[in-house]
Amino acid sequence: MRVCVATTVHHPEDARIMHRQIRALLDAGHEVTYVAPFTYFNVTPAMGLTAIDVARHASYGRARTALRRGVKDADLLIVHEHRLLRVLPYKRPPVVWDVREQVAPKQLVRAGRRHQVITPAVVPEATLVSTSPPPPGDTRVVHIGRLSAERGVSELIGLAERLIPHGVRLDLIGAAAREVRPLLRDAQRVGLLDWFGYVPNRHALRMAEGALAGLSLADDTVLTLPTKIMDYMGRGLPVITTPQGSALVEATGCGLVVPLDVDAVLNAVLDLKEDPARRARLGALGHTEARLRHHWPDHAAAFVRRAESWAGLPAHALAV
Repeated sequence: MRVCVATTVHHPEDARIMHRQIRALLDAGHEVTYVAPFTYFNVTPAMGLTAIDVARHASYGRARTALRRGVKDADLLIVHEHRLLRVLPYKRPPVVWDVREQVAPKQLVRAGRRHQVITPAVVPEATLVSTSPPPPGDTRVVHIGRLSAERGVSELIGLAERLIPHGVRLDLIGAAAREVRPLLRDAQRVGLLDWFGYVPNRHALRMAEGALAGLSLADDTVLTLPTKIMDYMGRGLPVITTPQGSALVEATGCGLVVPLDVDAVLNAVLDLKEDPARRARLGALGHTEARLRHHWPDHAAAFVRRAESWAGLPAHALAV
């Protein structure tokens, strides 16, 4: 099977796109053409796939041209942004839209009438769960993922300053929205925190291991489940989250839910710092749940089979 995967928005090393879906297809022996903004993000395409470079937020005309090249001889097209549905080539294979953002129900219905739609119920959010992560420590907290105003950058910087007298550092691992980069650079320059920028997901997860807790401080405009919570669980870290991540945390008992307030987050971190047994218990609860339900390799084969069925492959040709 030949699959074209396309985005003009996401980082080419995006965990869900590259390290889960594309990797699963390649491992199953399928051919993948990847349309993505490689040059913009200064990324060298991975071995084993055909890369088509496209500008980030490319114009409709250039996006359509890139898709036209990508779907040549393809059996399936998977797009990771709704905008690309507007520029689909006339001659194209079956199309799948992987819904990454909150969208209006009418939009989903309209797309679903013409194309397959991937939601978390179809292809679950997942992570790579460590077999035996180290126990949570007491000298640093971490945040994995994109940094922006709605994901609590101001609160994270305020927290970092308040943690210094208590001997706890804040590690930020992820790309940042343009408008908050000066704030992060200034905070790092004066020694409040360590901002590592974008780090490929596998490496980011290893960097997080052994932290006191993983932070998810999204405000109420972020309407999707922060996948970083699963990342923390998979690495045996207690989770400290605002209500946007409360459902998973409360269901598993793997962390603390706090309001988006520096004092509240600080108190949660310090409570865990003073209670090693509690840190270990919360981390273990999350890790057990992640290994049971959210380990991507357990879902990869089902995703590949779905992709093959969407492409119309006969049953006898489907991957095992």
